[in-house]
Amino acid sequence: MSFRRLKAVAKKELLHIVRDIRSLYLALALPLVMLLLFGFALTLDVDRILTYVYDQDHTPQSRELLDQFRSSRYFQIERDVSNYKTIERGIDSNAILLSIVVPKDYAKHLLSGQEASVQLLIDGSDSNTAGIALGYADAIVQTYAARMRAGARTPRGGQTFGPPVDPRIRVWYNSDLKSRNFIVPGLIAVTMMIIASMLSSLTIAREWENGTMEQLLSTPVRPRELVLGKLLAYFLLGLTDILICLIVSVFIFQVPFRGNVLFLFFSCCLFLFGALSWGIFISAGARTQLQAYQMGMLSSFLPGYMLSGFVYAIREMPKVIQVISYVVPARYFVTILTGVFLKGVGLQVLWVETSMLAGYAAFVFVLATRRMRLKVA
Repeated sequence: MSFRRLKAVAKKELLHIVRDIRSLYLALALPLVMLLLFGFALTLDVDRILTYVYDQDHTPQSRELLDQFRSSRYFQIERDVSNYKTIERGIDSNAILLSIVVPKDYAKHLLSGQEASVQLLIDGSDSNTAGIALGYADAIVQTYAARMRAGARTPRGGQTFGPPVDPRIRVWYNSDLKSRNFIVPGLIAVTMMIIASMLSSLTIAREWENGTMEQLLSTPVRPRELVLGKLLAYFLLGLTDILICLIVSVFIFQVPFRGNVLFLFFSCCLFLFGALSWGIFISAGARTQLQAYQMGMLSSFLPGYMLSGFVYAIREMPKVIQVISYVVPARYFVTILTGVFLKGVGLQVLWVETSMLAGYAAFVFVLATRRMRLKVA
C-alpha cells in the first residue's frame, strides 16, 4: 500500500466534500436536526395522565382517596364528572386516558371493615401506555389501602403495627427515571449509522455517474487504497458529526456523562469505520446514486432503529429476530454509549461489544475491498 496514493485519494475526496456546500451542510446539519427532533419528540415517559374523576360517594374518605391521585405527578385531573356518558365521550375523543370511579357506599364499606371497590376505566388502544398507567393507578390504590389497614389495626402495647415489608427503593444510574437519558445516547448510534451509510454509499456510485471512475481505473491506485482513501475523507466528517451529537447530548439534553472520554472516542471510531465501510461496500455494487442511496437507507435505518435495542427491548423480540440483531452494529454501540454515559463503565465491562464492533469493521472493510477489486477487474 502506497501512502502517497492513499493521501491523494483522500485529498481528492475531501476537496469534493468541501466544494459541494449543500451536501456538506446537509451532512453536518442532519445529525443535529435528527437528534433534536427525536430527542424532544420521542419519549417513553408516561406522566401527567389525563384523568376524569367520578365520585358517587361524596364522603371525606372518597375525597381522601382521590387526593392521592391529585397529588401524584403521574396523573392530571381534568375535571369531575357526574355520569358515565361523559367518561365514554372523553375516552372516545382521546381527551383522557383514565377515569376513576368511586362507587356509592365506598366509605360505608371501608369504615365497616368490608372490601371497598374502586373502578378504573382506561383506554386500552395503546396497550403499552395503558399498562403503565394502570400500574401507576394500582400502586396508588394499594399504597393507600395498606395505610388504611395499618391505621385500623388495634394498638398493642402503645404501638400500631405497620406493614410487614418496608420497601426502600434506590434507582441506580438514572435516578430520575427519565427515558431521555437512555434514548438520546441510543439516538447517536442510530443517527450516525444512517449518516455514515448515506454519505459513503454515494461515493463510488457518483464516480460511475460522473464518468470519472474510468480515470481512477487508469491510475495505479489499488482497490484497498481507493476504499481507504475515500473512507478517511468521510471519517473526518463523521467524527465532526459525532462531536456535535455528544455536545448536544450533554449540554442541551443534559444526559449525565460518567465514563471515560478516550474509550468513548475509540468506540466511536470503530463504529464509524464499520458504518462507512458498509456504505462503500454498497456503493461499489451500485451504478447509480439513487440505487446506492436506497440500499444504504434500507440497510442502515431499519436495522439501526428497530434492532439496536434503543427503543424496543431485544429480549422481548422473537428468537429469530434476536439472532438477526447480532449482526447489527448499532446494537453494540447503543450498549457502549449507555454504559459509558449512564454507568461509567469501560473496556473491562464492555469488551465483548467493543470486540464485536472491531470485528464488524474489519470484516466489512475486507468485503468492500474485494468488491472494489471485482469492479476494477
